[in-house]
Amino acid sequence: MCDTTHATPHEAALSAPRPAPGRAVDPIALQPVDEVRVTVLMDNTFDALLVGDEHTIRAGMGPASTTAGQFETGRTAVGLLAEHGFSALVTVRRGDRETVLLFDTGLSPSGLVTNADRLAVDLGALQGVVLSHGHFDHAGGLGGLAARLRARRMPMVVHPQAWTRRRLHTPQSTFDMPTLSRKALDAEGFEVVERSRPSLLVDGSVLITGEVDRTTDFEHGMPAAHQAWRGDHWEHDPQVVDDQALVVHLRDRGLVVLTGCGHAGVVNIVRHARRLTGVEPLHALLGGFHLTGPAFEPVIAPTVHALQDFAPRLIAPGHCTGWRAQHALAAAMPDAWSAGSSGTTHRLVPA
Repeated sequence: MCDTTHATPHEAALSAPRPAPGRAVDPIALQPVDEVRVTVLMDNTFDALLVGDEHTIRAGMGPASTTAGQFETGRTAVGLLAEHGFSALVTVRRGDRETVLLFDTGLSPSGLVTNADRLAVDLGALQGVVLSHGHFDHAGGLGGLAARLRARRMPMVVHPQAWTRRRLHTPQSTFDMPTLSRKALDAEGFEVVERSRPSLLVDGSVLITGEVDRTTDFEHGMPAAHQAWRGDHWEHDPQVVDDQALVVHLRDRGLVVLTGCGHAGVVNIVRHARRLTGVEPLHALLGGFHLTGPAFEPVIAPTVHALQDFAPRLIAPGHCTGWRAQHALAAAMPDAWSAGSSGTTHRLVPA
């Protein structure tokens, strides 16, 4: 979630970077894939007039319609829903084999399944779910997904700290965030797999980073208002240690990195993915970058500079990135930047 308060120097120091020089001692052999398709099922915005290109498909108004008596046909076209949340369908192809994963599920119980229906996406083809972290705007659609799957057992990878109780607390107000319940998810048919370390899925073709090393000197994490319950007291929770990303190695191109909110810092995340895999080129970076609000806007300039150095072919920020960061990224990398919108599909293939 986004917050607009500032941390004190002491609180910021709690999230100081940990050194992680060089490549991983035991690099992960991430198998290259022949195609990656990322379909954004939920984002903060929907723009039916966005124009696609040879690698980007925009949903437009789409074929979906609903009853509306004021029109001559008795029906009207509908677009897609947008809400403060994120969800992406990730399809990975190696040779003639495809695997479909869901990365996050948006904010509301009905939003994800509604957009999937309007896009004619078959959620029955899902083979697994990954949660980027435990914040409710990335897990709210699990109930609707469970109802659609009808008690089918579905593997779901989460970090063990995803169950952490959290709140946003300022002198003016307190907002208790909805907290995930493992017991409820078990009952709904999810086979929960807790992992804090890097793990491989899909025959070694998809990497879930687990906890991300914090190595930059400017990505300080969440401000003082973001707190976690520690059993007998609330304390500042800057790191959101359950934050993790999904990484794929696109053959002959480089890494494709998908973030939920990027609470670990998108530069930290890219560095971590490169270090874990030993793959240097960054081909695409997609998802939430968490650069909105007074506490994060000072991080925009160094983030943009670092991302320019990575030189991705595609950068598709969405969700909690914020309009100031979107403008800065679009200006700095106009050939790579792509506007986020519910219903967008990015098709990435080797050269």
